[in-house]
Amino acid sequence: MSTAEETVEYATEQAPRLAWAKHAPEVYKAMVRLDTAAKQGLDAQLYELVKIRASQLNHCAFCLDMHTKDALVAGESVQRIVQLSAWEESRHFYTEKELAAIELTEAITVLTDGFVPDEVYEKAATHFEEAELAQLIAAITVINAWNRFGVTTRMTPGHYQPAQHQ
Repeated sequence: MSTAEETVEYATEQAPRLAWAKHAPEVYKAMVRLDTAAKQGLDAQLYELVKIRASQLNHCAFCLDMHTKDALVAGESVQRIVQLSAWEESRHFYTEKELAAIELTEAITVLTDGFVPDEVYEKAATHFEEAELAQLIAAITVINAWNRFGVTTRMTPGHYQPAQHQ
């Protein structure tokens, strides 16, 4: 039997632990409002790159599924999405502004030292006006919150369908 003819067996899809949005609808609605407010004034592709990178770091499969699809709808390239997990070795795929945002995303997402290093913050501050930087910090914070809901409740990836270009 050739490779093309082999039957691929997939694992059974795991059901979510908890339909948290159903049981905490006001929290869910507040998160949606917060998410909408956080993306105001940010470039759609940059916004999705930040969401993808935080979701990679947090191992949130549901959010990775959602934000890679949304990034493609926003015009992002497959190559840049694929390279994002290795951005330090693939810097040439991104602008300096995007690199500053990605680095800030990592610093905010992984607070292992208990703070965001000054040099990371200052680099971001050189590429973003203060209002835009505030929005970026908000967007990074919000995706980290979404990731925690997704990972904790084991939201199932693969079923999200993006809206057409917004």
